[in-house]
This record gives sequence, C-alpha cells and structure tokens, in this order.
Amino acid sequence: MGYYVQVEPSVNIYVEDINPKSENVILFVHGWPANHRLFEYQFNVLPGMGYRCIGIDLRGFGQSDKPWEGYSFDRLADDIRVIVDTLGLKHFTLAGHSVGGAIVIRYMGRHRGYGVDKLALFAAAAPSFIQRPGFPYGLQANEVNQLIQQTYDNRPQMLAELTNMFFYRTLTPAFKEWFFQLGIVASGYSTANILVTLRDEVLFADVESIQVPTLIFQGIHDQICLPQLASILHQQIQRSKLIWFEHSGHGLFWEEQEKFNRELLAFLTT
Repeated sequence: MGYYVQVEPSVNIYVEDINPKSENVILFVHGWPANHRLFEYQFNVLPGMGYRCIGIDLRGFGQSDKPWEGYSFDRLADDIRVIVDTLGLKHFTLAGHSVGGAIVIRYMGRHRGYGVDKLALFAAAAPSFIQRPGFPYGLQANEVNQLIQQTYDNRPQMLAELTNMFFYRTLTPAFKEWFFQLGIVASGYSTANILVTLRDEVLFADVESIQVPTLIFQGIHDQICLPQLASILHQQIQRSKLIWFEHSGHGLFWEEQEKFNRELLAFLTT
C-alpha cells in the first residue's frame, strides 16, 4: 500500500506500507542516491515473517516531492518524526542504510529516540562520512567534492560509475539498470545536496545519545562508507552488535541478502 504524508507545507513524502496490519514494525530509511525500493529483497521476505515493513522515499528522491531546500540531517530527521507521528508508530525498529543510517542516528539524538525500541544501521555514514582533524577515517572531502561536481556535470555517468563502486559482486546488465533507475528518478540538486550534508555535518553527539539495542551491519569491501566507521560506531554505542559481511561492498542488503535477512530477523526476535 502506497500513500503520501505531508511533512511540511507543499512537501509530501511517499510511504510504501507493506503488511500494515502487523504490530511488528520496521521503518526503513534508504541510502543515497536511491529510494525505498533499495530494500526490495527485504520487503520480499520480512512481511511473510509477520513484519510490517514501512519504506519511505526521502525528500528529493523516488516518488517524494523534490523541494529546493531541506536536506540537512535535522530536516530529514524531522520528516521521519512527522511520519512516525502521523502513522502513530510506537515500539518500532528504525533501520537506515548509508546516509539513511546517518539520518536515523540524528533522529535518535534530535528526537530522543521517540518510539524506537531497536535501531539497525546498515553501512551507516556515521559518525562522520569524511576525514576530519582528530578523525582520520572515512573518505576525503575532495572525493565528495568530485562526486558533487560529477552530479552537476553528468549525473547519469556519475550514477553508472557509482554502481560499480557500490557493489563488490559482479553485476548483470539487468541489475545495473535496475540500480541505475533507483538513482535517476531523484532530482539532481537533491542528489548533490545530500552529498553536501554528508561532507559538512557530523553525528558524534547523536551517536553518544543512543541507548536502545543496536545492530550494525558492514561489508568489509565497502568503498563508500568505509569499514572503520562501523567499528567506531560499535565502540561508541554501548548496546550494539556488529556483524561483518565478508562478501559485500556497500550493497550488502542484496549481495548477502540471505545472511542480511537472517541476522536482522534474529535481532528483531531477541
């Protein structure tokens, strides 16, 4: 079931709500530059296990509205809060991939984890996506700047090159086209503005605020959110469990989907 939630005047967020009668709720927040369909291989399985899977398209992406402004972590976390309030969600699992992981961490800090019983982070872009003084991990700022420039110069080419960087496994042409289409339906400016946020914002204080059980998934071949970030999150979040994916890059939700779904289900039932 798909519908829209208005998060502020003239900005509507698309929501895909699968198995809405279930009280076991997982709210998924996708990564850059995709949309809720990134979790297709979870939505194929988890509802049959009795879970209500809610996927949203972040503003600027997928079927959501694409305003010119509003791509800070604060605003994106506030969008989630409006959705949580509108749907009346309580005692749910909040899950985020890549920049979606960063956004759900900001939600935990900014909204004090409202309604969240468990947190799941998949290759999260946190606590800092780039290297900074005193934090020698992540990408370099100039690498992100190059992606921003490529987005404005030739976004289709950038997305095509990103596909090969995103995954560790060899991809079929059909799968490459599927993944490319996830990114191409976003607006160019939202694609770039999320990168600006990733480059400029940090989540150290938000990470320290997390008190709920937290599951961390990380592909050891990830070239986008580097594996050291997951180790740091595991160290900083007291009630966390880190699971490595030995045959995955950034796209572990597909590359090792059976392990991904099995470990997520185990976390949800404990």
